[in-house]
Amino acid sequence: MDTSSERIPHPDSAAPGGFDDHGVILASGSPRRAAILRAAGVEPQVIVPAIDDADAPADRMESARMVMALAWFKARQALREADRRHGAGGPRWLVAADTMCVDGARVIGKPAGAEDARSMVAGFRGRSHQVVTGVCVVDRTSGRRVIRADSAVVSLGPLDDAELERYVQGGEWRGKAGGYNYADRVAAGWPLACTGDPETVMGLPSRIVLPLVGRDVAGRDVVEQGRSA
Repeated sequence: MDTSSERIPHPDSAAPGGFDDHGVILASGSPRRAAILRAAGVEPQVIVPAIDDADAPADRMESARMVMALAWFKARQALREADRRHGAGGPRWLVAADTMCVDGARVIGKPAGAEDARSMVAGFRGRSHQVVTGVCVVDRTSGRRVIRADSAVVSLGPLDDAELERYVQGGEWRGKAGGYNYADRVAAGWPLACTGDPETVMGLPSRIVLPLVGRDVAGRDVVEQGRSA
């Protein structure tokens, strides 16, 4: 889903002098998003945007549009900081993202506290829910952007109350959409299954992001010529 009115130039086009064609700013404090980029061979510069989406009115907007809007808001804030740091230079590409869970008609963001996290995760048990991630990629040389959304379905099997309580008391739910991180909970042995891209559930689908910042899905630089923008 692409809502941008302007199309981003093809990454093969050279950036103006002063910009690093291969440089990427990640507008997120999420260790998981940074790890996804690093696993693809991209070492991002991290700028954490000053936006708290935990207080966003999640039930008032269609989920895909909401995560795309929040991704763009984060990108705008990070762009100002990038310009302050680098001026007309530095990394060419800026990537921002936002992730939410959808349970029926409810859009669920990050838990506001322990009780909220307990309620979220307990509500997922024995059911499937959708996870939607919005991604915004900005070319700092032109200000042009691409904003997209991707979704996957996650199923959580039986999770006993004792395990849920240990998890809530441990605080690992903080800052996580739906109160959990998919990869961490799979590694912990939770009965989770994903239909779709697990990276969408983890907050940054690299198969969408990498081509937009001049990399193929294996993390290599894109060197092909002659393709349209």
